[in-house]
Amino acid sequence: QVQLVESGGGLVQAGNSLRLSCAGSGRTFSAYEGGWFRQGPGKAREFVAAISYSGDITSFTDSVKGRFTSCRDNPKKMVYLQMNSLKPEDTAVYYCAAGGIGRTAQTYAYWGQGTQVTVSS
Repeated sequence: QVQLVESGGGLVQAGNSLRLSCAGSGRTFSAYEGGWFRQGPGKAREFVAAISYSGDITSFTDSVKGRFTSCRDNPKKMVYLQMNSLKPEDTAVYYCAAGGIGRTAQTYAYWGQGTQVTVSS
């Protein structure tokens, strides 16, 4: 089985950057596709980014393209979400996930506890 723990959230002003980290455990973690999802105030959970098990293929929702990037370090069992040029609408609880398919949250088998990102104007 796989366990995930997110960290790196916080309160920042618009235009600043944060890097979220997802620490994985379990021998099979590096073999799974990874995903990032978020749930903003009054909103449903939405897809943010996905990264292939090797890290060579990434995809992003349109609202973050050009601002967010993702990478992974499989020997360290870490996945990262670099968030640049943050906007107030990026405010949400961010979750990392593993074992799913692309943008579909329901396909992911493992989830972290979430980390709060708050972006002020």
